[in-house]
Amino acid sequence: MNPETKPVVEVVDLFRKFGSRTVIDGISLTVYRGETLVIMGGSGCGKSTLLRHIIGVMKPNAGSVKIFGDEITAMNDRQIDDIRRRFGMLFQSGALLASLTVGENVALPLLQHTDMSATEVEDTVTQKLQMVGLSGFENLKPAEISGGMRKRVGLARALVLDPELLFSDEPTSGLDPIMTAVVDKLTLELTKRSGMTAVVVTHDMTSAFRIATRMIMLGRGKIIAQGTPDEIRTHPDPEVQQFINGEPDGPMPLNLSQDDHEHHPHVKARPLVSARQRFRHKIP
Repeated sequence: MNPETKPVVEVVDLFRKFGSRTVIDGISLTVYRGETLVIMGGSGCGKSTLLRHIIGVMKPNAGSVKIFGDEITAMNDRQIDDIRRRFGMLFQSGALLASLTVGENVALPLLQHTDMSATEVEDTVTQKLQMVGLSGFENLKPAEISGGMRKRVGLARALVLDPELLFSDEPTSGLDPIMTAVVDKLTLELTKRSGMTAVVVTHDMTSAFRIATRMIMLGRGKIIAQGTPDEIRTHPDPEVQQFINGEPDGPMPLNLSQDDHEHHPHVKARPLVSARQRFRHKIP
């Protein structure tokens, strides 16, 4: 097999339920070396949950997840940590440690997983921060920079070990259009010049079409469309067209149904009561 077409991530018949609600319903996908796979879909479609299963943070009810050819669903934390050293993860919030400086946050994976000298760590941190346009910010705390800057610090940290594979959860949320383009350009450079593989979860269609070599759209826990950006642009499914064009009217519902709401893993259903009953101590 040509090494450029070798699978880096393989997901087969993945299922996950929360209570009686099926969030991932038999998803299968393959990510090949050097490509950028964009996973997209509306809120609550299961894309971030799918990503958490792929990186081993969550365990499926059924199905298989392989990274670099290794089945991770049955691995313990130590075994998964060995795999995670080979990939970077950019979380939606940036996930920085508030007590550490920007430089210390970026250096953390180097201190945990390498034997670099202090000078080597400092040089690498400087290089990665320069890469994301944050030279000179090493000594500031996360609270002293903007949300968009924190996202870029998170990206620098995800790249500090020069990973073979990068996972990104909403990498451009909170960024202005210019910085979004900068992050997209960096992703393209890393995949095209360095051969890095990327899996990006996003609902930013401008960014998605700019960076993707292949796209998957989720709906109701299933893959409802997949293909190249051109194939997705011309896809006949009206749900796909509604989503990629940002149209308010179409087959995708504006709100979750009552059943979805009651069985959503993060929503605890409670009976409705009137404002007078709930705040009767405030109402004469």
